[in-house]
Amino acid sequence: MTDPLSHLSRFPLLDAIFGRRSRRFGLGMEIPSGPLAYRSRHDPLPLSELETSVLLAVGTGVSGWSFGVPFGPDSPKQHAHYSVRFTGRTAPTAGGFGTPAMLFTDDTGTYIINTRDATPERMREYAGIKDDAERIIAATRAHTVKLSDKRLDLPSVPPHMLEPNLWMANTPGSTLFMPIADASEQMLALLTMAISNGNVIMDDTEDRMAGDLKPFIRAGLLNSEKRLPLSVLQQMAYEANVSECAFMAHNMVLTLQAMGLGGLYFNGLNRWSILGAFAAKGIQGFGFRFQHDDRWTLPNPVGLEGIYQGLCPPWFDDMHAAVAAFIARKFSKGGTYDPNAPGPWKEVASVKGTVTPYSDDFTACLGTVAQYVFETCGKFPGTFSTIVLPGFVQAVHLDLGFYDTHYRDGAYLNTHAHHMRRWHGE
Repeated sequence: MTDPLSHLSRFPLLDAIFGRRSRRFGLGMEIPSGPLAYRSRHDPLPLSELETSVLLAVGTGVSGWSFGVPFGPDSPKQHAHYSVRFTGRTAPTAGGFGTPAMLFTDDTGTYIINTRDATPERMREYAGIKDDAERIIAATRAHTVKLSDKRLDLPSVPPHMLEPNLWMANTPGSTLFMPIADASEQMLALLTMAISNGNVIMDDTEDRMAGDLKPFIRAGLLNSEKRLPLSVLQQMAYEANVSECAFMAHNMVLTLQAMGLGGLYFNGLNRWSILGAFAAKGIQGFGFRFQHDDRWTLPNPVGLEGIYQGLCPPWFDDMHAAVAAFIARKFSKGGTYDPNAPGPWKEVASVKGTVTPYSDDFTACLGTVAQYVFETCGKFPGTFSTIVLPGFVQAVHLDLGFYDTHYRDGAYLNTHAHHMRRWHGE
């Protein structure tokens, strides 16, 4: 068997981009009828630990130090205070907020990997040499937590899965990856940016301020002529979360081409079923905690206890307490802007030392808006789920026989043709 990581590192980016296709049919699968009917002559073949680790590394891996947001007009003589993390990741996040993590499942169980608070060792973690790749993969494995010994119990029937996915999604041998993001932290980070620049947050649905903000206008913290609709801010948070998860997924899909694995990025699986909303009906999912409210059509996932929790109740008594925890992440000992904590600059302490922690007025204003949203809507953010799960990547070992039977030459890449030899020595 030749070194698969060596082949992977030399694969051209443009070949991955232009060779990307949704190749769904894996070993052990069957299309029962129709013009493309085919039954695989092979048993399902799960991804190896190395194959899984490579895909996790390109989706969630630490790539070095983030440069953050270098300047903000609200504090022109200081470094900007907007970022929540200076951990550089393989996929970008808005403003360096860095909320995403990854759920995944295969024949061996269910897992979560969370590298968002990992501390980089180098300015650039990957320099294109073998030891770098192996070290990044090892770090990825170190941040993985196993949640159960069984594959995700997602029924292959509606409403848990859309009909076009029933024959292939989460089947034996496949690995299903699910990028998630924390919209509560995303929303608080956006609010700090808005409030620090003097914006009065307006509940445009009710045509009123998002809480009693007049004291903060009188104090000069907010500018009564600068008004930002709450609906726009919440939409921005959701769009950013969805984009971040999609970036992670697309990294993985491009790497599928370079590795010679089949698979795709797709939608059409019930995120509530996956996270655990139907646990009372025997479908455990990933065991996330949900909140219920008569004002909502669907329950709200708020996190996985002790592992990945939103900055909102029930993990905190109220949003004021959640805001205090959020600010501590940025300014407490070891936090984002602690001058004694590492960072990307030559003079870390002098750069971070310019950032002034939030004042009591600022903290109170942020808490007022956040608590208003929570009380008005019963959740935070108020217009969509706290934990965001917008799409999925499935990886399989491709059944070349299906494509040779039904498709013209060129249906798969050279990497697919030689995958078994390069990655499995067969």
